[in-house]
Amino acid sequence: MIMMFVPKMDAAVSSSLRMGFYRRSCPAAESIVARTVRRAVSQNPGIGAGLIRLHFHDCFVRGCDGSVLLKSLPGGPKAERDHPANNPGLRGFNVISKAKRRIERICPNTVSCADILAFAARDSSQILGRINYPVPAGRRDGLVSSFNEVTPNLPSPRLTADQLIQNFARKGLSADEMVTLSGAHSIGRSRCSSFSDRLYNFNGTRAQDTTLDRNYAATLKATCPANGASDPTVAMDPATPNRLDNTYYAELRAGRGLLTTDQTLAESPATRGYVDVNARYGVAWAAKFGRAMVKMGSIDVLTGNHGEIRRRCSMIN
Repeated sequence: MIMMFVPKMDAAVSSSLRMGFYRRSCPAAESIVARTVRRAVSQNPGIGAGLIRLHFHDCFVRGCDGSVLLKSLPGGPKAERDHPANNPGLRGFNVISKAKRRIERICPNTVSCADILAFAARDSSQILGRINYPVPAGRRDGLVSSFNEVTPNLPSPRLTADQLIQNFARKGLSADEMVTLSGAHSIGRSRCSSFSDRLYNFNGTRAQDTTLDRNYAATLKATCPANGASDPTVAMDPATPNRLDNTYYAELRAGRGLLTTDQTLAESPATRGYVDVNARYGVAWAAKFGRAMVKMGSIDVLTGNHGEIRRRCSMIN
């Protein structure tokens, strides 16, 4: 039986944001976002995973300010959106833009793109995993998006567990929260180039990563060519690719983590215990996931008179 989880919000991590922020200024905002997301995910479940990932990539670079949504200006510096970590992999931009246009028609210059993105990630979690959590709002949109700030801030798919712990700690997130948020990899897809070094050595002849289940490696090799002539995508979680759940952790224990950053969680003594607990207790993991998403959504937010409310999410006013 699938249950809905509504974890309590930790007020301490979101003191600059508040629940019901648009209750008077734009009471329909969250419902508009929810309808837009539901329609998009019903047509393509992968969009839900894309929106959760989009929120994560936004928050880890300059904070949750919608900077990942900004397009590069012709002749100007490149924006985050064009970094290889984001392009062509990130999805969901059109969903955010569509929700913004609908909101602007009834509440012009009121609801930030950063808040819309946070609402959309929550709605995706609810649709794909029945994980519902309260999202405090009041974020404002940033004025800067820098290509060069992506690499130092976003974790690469080849980090060790210790490196992941350090990366998330810089954002105020614990090792337990890092492993919990990694459960988002139970949905979505990844390009072969993100993990092909686990399948082939420099001659492209044999598996390099002994932590990878042999049968799973053979399945991946059937899709990912050794010569890198093409770069197709595969499901992040081979068991339940369109359901946000704790099966991801059971797959890690069986050697079926797709990325290095996935499998290292089950191999490292620093994180293995969290993986084991999350694999056993799905209800507890879902509640933790909601709380961790709220905490992540409060990273370095702009509020008050800082930033702006963009009229279009892809460009500053």
